[in-house]
Amino acid sequence: MAGKLPQDSWRKVGKSESLAGALLFYVSGVGFQNRDLDEEKEIRIIQTNSEGMVRMVDHFFNYARTHNYSKSHKAHIAVITSIAGTNGMGASPAYSATKKMQSTYLTALSQLSRMDKIPVCFTDIRPGFVATDILNPNKHYPMLMSKEKATDHVMKALHKKKRVYTFDWRFRLVVGLWKMIPRFVWERITWVQN
Repeated sequence: MAGKLPQDSWRKVGKSESLAGALLFYVSGVGFQNRDLDEEKEIRIIQTNSEGMVRMVDHFFNYARTHNYSKSHKAHIAVITSIAGTNGMGASPAYSATKKMQSTYLTALSQLSRMDKIPVCFTDIRPGFVATDILNPNKHYPMLMSKEKATDHVMKALHKKKRVYTFDWRFRLVVGLWKMIPRFVWERITWVQN
């Protein structure tokens, strides 16, 4: 969800008793359609989406490890990933790969937090298409949602401390269908041009 969120979004977070003081909310990312595999673009995506996320999340995770969090007052790490991480997407290889990496990394940290008994919960927020600066304004995106509607979904996921939250219901359905497609079939789907 690159681009600016509506101003009242931050007020919602600030007024929330359940989110105050213990939340790392990683909302940073870049992506391009890159069918020509411009290496500079691919590396920029990897640095921002993977390296940048790891640096921020690990720092907060280690902070939670050494500070006074408990089972009743857990630290909370939330990351905006994407439905693009479900399967590799030929038009944007680095973007879909880094979004998959982010989701897998959160799963690994969730397991680590249990292994080391660190009171941290995780939320992997997977939006579909949101009308932000990351999207090409000259292209049509199916089921495009406004930043305001996306913000409402994000706040719901944060308040409920959902482990994985894909929004909205249409994208949950699409992702469910994508997961059923065998890899050898997925790799042969070439009619998708967005």
